[in-house]
Amino acid sequence: MASGPVAITGASGFVGRRLVARLGEAGQDLRLLARSPDRLGDTPHEVVAGGLDDGAALDRLCAGADTVIHCAGAITALSRSGYEAVNVRGTAALAAAARRAGVRRFVLVSSLAAREPALSGYGASKLKGEEALKEAAGTHLSWVVLRPPAVYGPGDRGTLPLIQQLARQRPLIPGNAEARISLIYVDDLAAALHTLAGGGPEGSVHELHDGTPDGYSWAGLMREAGLAKGPQARCLFLPRGLLATLAPLSVAAGRLRGRAPMLTPGKVRELYHGDWVCRNALLEDYTDWRPRIRFAEGFARTLDWYRKAGWMT
Repeated sequence: MASGPVAITGASGFVGRRLVARLGEAGQDLRLLARSPDRLGDTPHEVVAGGLDDGAALDRLCAGADTVIHCAGAITALSRSGYEAVNVRGTAALAAAARRAGVRRFVLVSSLAAREPALSGYGASKLKGEEALKEAAGTHLSWVVLRPPAVYGPGDRGTLPLIQQLARQRPLIPGNAEARISLIYVDDLAAALHTLAGGGPEGSVHELHDGTPDGYSWAGLMREAGLAKGPQARCLFLPRGLLATLAPLSVAAGRLRGRAPMLTPGKVRELYHGDWVCRNALLEDYTDWRPRIRFAEGFARTLDWYRKAGWMT
């Protein structure tokens, strides 16, 4: 257990909530940064009101903390500068505050998209965020970066469309039939973050998956889901050109509404990229963390939660 509080950003998000629950159950003192504290509900943990652009709030978050786990990030934005404001400058500011406060350990939740920065503004900003951490940490702050693939599990709206499609006889997939992807169940990611907060590799970047070394094909995910059976059960793949045509319209509509669109040209390039397979070796070599939930079990748990919550019929 850390000698001082563990400071967490993004605590109201999907991954952050599971991480807070795990560390809280372990009896760890926590300090949570929240731009909107109401989103944390009736939490027993210390809350610092503010965002990554609030230097005073970052100093309060880090003061006396043993470890910082940085989960917050911009997944959608109206422009590259929008991504960079959070994923690059926010990360640099937080790392600088942690170094000033004498924090022992800094764990950054990045993204596998950082491996392919040319595909999207999001991926480029995540890679720049990793580089900003390295620069801001200097030689005085122990840091490590995790690059998870798509994270799924109960309570996540981001992967709800994927689970909905895989529960169908003929799922519609925005991607390539030949592509392979890795996934990770949210509780396994939270466990990895818990492990790395205590120690392990330093000054390095690690990918992680659910224990399936070669990842999954779309047909393989459909088989793992186990709901669509019979000769008619097969994936249908949306033509890339269709989404490529719709993406600029989505961006234009988002700018008119002042809301970041989910579908962008960069997102289309990510969706149709052929290799999103992670490699676990380094993390497993240096820590005792091991993934526990493969997709068949994780899908069943998630689908059951969605149905009980009324998100799916």
